[in-house]
Amino acid sequence: MNSLELSFELAACVAGLLLLIGTPVAYWLAYSRWRGKFLLESIVALPLVLPPTVLGFYALLAMGPRGPLGKLWMALFGHGLAFTFSGLVLASVVYSFPFGVQPLIASFEAVDRKLLEASAVLGSGKWETFLRVILPLSLPGVVTAAVLSFAHTLGEFGVVLMVGGDLAGVTRTASIDIYDRVETLEYGQANHLALLLLAIAFAVLCLVYAVNRRVWTPGWTRWTAK
Repeated sequence: MNSLELSFELAACVAGLLLLIGTPVAYWLAYSRWRGKFLLESIVALPLVLPPTVLGFYALLAMGPRGPLGKLWMALFGHGLAFTFSGLVLASVVYSFPFGVQPLIASFEAVDRKLLEASAVLGSGKWETFLRVILPLSLPGVVTAAVLSFAHTLGEFGVVLMVGGDLAGVTRTASIDIYDRVETLEYGQANHLALLLLAIAFAVLCLVYAVNRRVWTPGWTRWTAK
């Protein structure tokens, strides 16, 4: 497996896990009235301001043979967690957590509370209201969360290098491959891979902005068909 394929696999795993984990967290943060929820909000946003090397260092300690995650992983699977693809996934989920949760929070909070009250009056429970009202109206936020999580993971460097090292076919992602090629003065190949990542990042941002501006709406489709 080459470095770009590995990066895509890592990004897809992280984006999927963040939607599963981040959705209930975002729902609670959006609708909870607990005064102390700012503490959890701060924890969620912490990777945005924390240097990747700091996060990677503590993740490496936790995943090492003497760390809690490392010991648990060794007991369950019989091998270490650091410098493995699974370790990269776990560290990347933590590092990209704000990108998966904050768009969901914004979308959930933007849903008209009158619709939620009407759903409750009609006898719908919280789970049914979420599936039939909140989630459909928050679809742009869900897409944004998935795409941003994917793109952010695709370009990771510091955390990946600290936790996964530079193992070809196992932990050598595209960003690390570019760094390796620059160190060996292979500027042409480094430029080729960097341009691919640049194009992917641009396409991802176009998708996010298009979804947030509701380009693909029924009205837009009818207008373009004329």
